[in-house]
Amino acid sequence: MKIKIQNKEISWLAFNGRVLQEGADTTVPLLERIKFLGIFSSNLDEFFRVRVANLKRLVLLGKKAAKILNEDPNEILKKIQETILTQQTNFQKIYQQILGELEQQNIIVVDEKRLNSEQAEFVRNTFRQTVRPRLVPLMINGHRTSKLKDGSIYLAIRLLRDKGTTARHALIEIPTDVLPRFLTLPPVGASQYIMFLDDVIRYCLADVFAIFKYDRLEAYSIKLTRDAELDINGGLEDSYMRKISKGLEQRKSGRPVRFGYDSQIPESFLRLLVKKLRLNKVDSDLISESRYLNLKDLIDFPNLGSSHLQETNRIPLSHRDIESQRSFFKNIKKRDILLHYPYQTFAYVIDFLREAAIDPRVTDIKMTLYRVANNSNVINALINAAKNGKTVTVVMELQARFDEEPNIQWSEKLEAEGVKVIYGMAGVKVHAKMILISRKEKKTTVLYANLATGNFNEATALVYSDHGLFTADPRITNEVQKVFEGLEAHYKRASFRHLLVSPSNMRQKLIKLIDNEISNARNGKQAYMIIKLNNLVDEEIIKKLYKASNAGVKIKLMVRGMFSLIPQVKGLSENIQAKRLVDKFLEHTRLFVFCAGGEEKYYLSSADWMPRNLDSRVEVACPIYDKKIQREIKDFLNLQWQDNVKASIMNSDLKGKRDDAAQPVVRAQYEIYTYLTDGPRT
Repeated sequence: MKIKIQNKEISWLAFNGRVLQEGADTTVPLLERIKFLGIFSSNLDEFFRVRVANLKRLVLLGKKAAKILNEDPNEILKKIQETILTQQTNFQKIYQQILGELEQQNIIVVDEKRLNSEQAEFVRNTFRQTVRPRLVPLMINGHRTSKLKDGSIYLAIRLLRDKGTTARHALIEIPTDVLPRFLTLPPVGASQYIMFLDDVIRYCLADVFAIFKYDRLEAYSIKLTRDAELDINGGLEDSYMRKISKGLEQRKSGRPVRFGYDSQIPESFLRLLVKKLRLNKVDSDLISESRYLNLKDLIDFPNLGSSHLQETNRIPLSHRDIESQRSFFKNIKKRDILLHYPYQTFAYVIDFLREAAIDPRVTDIKMTLYRVANNSNVINALINAAKNGKTVTVVMELQARFDEEPNIQWSEKLEAEGVKVIYGMAGVKVHAKMILISRKEKKTTVLYANLATGNFNEATALVYSDHGLFTADPRITNEVQKVFEGLEAHYKRASFRHLLVSPSNMRQKLIKLIDNEISNARNGKQAYMIIKLNNLVDEEIIKKLYKASNAGVKIKLMVRGMFSLIPQVKGLSENIQAKRLVDKFLEHTRLFVFCAGGEEKYYLSSADWMPRNLDSRVEVACPIYDKKIQREIKDFLNLQWQDNVKASIMNSDLKGKRDDAAQPVVRAQYEIYTYLTDGPRT
């Protein structure tokens, strides 16, 4: 029977619309608001490269696609376009409003037509010394070209004569991969001035095309977005890494899915570009946009002005159960320790690895890596361990989307330093976040583990809300060892009593946990679930949650992104409440609480409730047995649920509603920091 669900792509756009609301919220500091506009734009780029591209591929299947999706992909694409056009209109209104408010704070964004003489000279000098050497104009008269880089901004240029001669045309890539998007100009009095790199180039175009005879120049921004699907089929003789490398090369010429252009571009010039770039309406949406494209760069808008224009950065806290002058292993052996990022410092993970690297009792270190930071301290610690004679094994996921190339480079570096690197295989990503350390203690081997909801990445740990558990509990560590053994034996499956592991048993165990709540509710016992996720789209799980609701199970869902369940529908889901929290830190953690007849069961997990996470990835959900940590998690979830500042109540039409009237005011991310500073409330 077909169940009632929301389309996941449309639900994701609702999430991105909530991000856009932060840009419009005048209670948010001004420079933070402009960053939210950048986040919105960055999110939308990835949405086109992945979600829209996938739908366009399905369109090619014809009628088969509707059977796969239970919807016509053409209809979904139509809804997507309508939604995005509305959001882009709102984006521009908010952006213009912010520019006006910046001017009131003496921060002025100027174009090439608004420079005074001192600024003009500064721009010319900057262009000649820094920008000009990076520019390589591509003349397109008489030539077809399909060489535009995915996601790069180009200026499409016309060189015009007032009489006679046919116009010349050229493309110039704006080199934001090597230069900042924004140039800070000399101030005028108390006023600070900022200029887009695009306009620096516009101002100096005459220098670039000095050899041509022309009367005037015109320049318009364009941008091509390509399908980011990675084809890793390759031949049998190719290694897995070689297949990934080939796929990365092929991605550079992937099918176009969006062509954005300055709305002021003349129609005849647009038609010429479409022809030269070999675009067609079937493959790519032609989208009229503003003068400036790739506004994801607003994330790095210059930090000028007073401190009140931005959020106060709170220093990550230490953990009261970790004694700094004591062995990390002794701290963990004393009791399990839960870290809350970014409220508490990720440096403890680095310390854990560094101590293991030099401890003479440590023999083995095993770790999964999905995305790591630039200049990663995690990688450095693993290399140091190998140099100190430890047996270091890293399971490196080469299919981590948009991190494939860095992960190949990290793998080669690790192998060169003596680390054993295990790669996944096509179609199965290793997304679990695990560290396992073996240590000799009194003639026996003791295992220590860290299991996390997010990546071992010190950069994202500053802005993503995640959790990591340190434990020496053998119920957990012995099964973590079994997961690693399975990965080393090419995905050999094992049985697990404590861990929920995809693709082995997680789906079945989750269904069993939900069924248990249903049974308890029907027998008149207390029954509830509190579930925090990034995405909830799995139809089997949703069907089971609807069944639980009808049985009387009270369900609280906190879902940030894709959300296909429809809450608060009479006769279907009236016992399901749902909220979405969007604030300074990206909500990334996954936590599950089941009433279990009064003997609550707690899990932290790397997995969302999506088919890919439950069926075709290696994921781990770890039980929490420590009562103190269970209380921490419950308090954390309660604070998030009580948020009436940044949380919105999800309803059937995806229009999140704020609970503005609620008192007292609770902003969860602030309250959690205070909670972890002061300790649990009595």
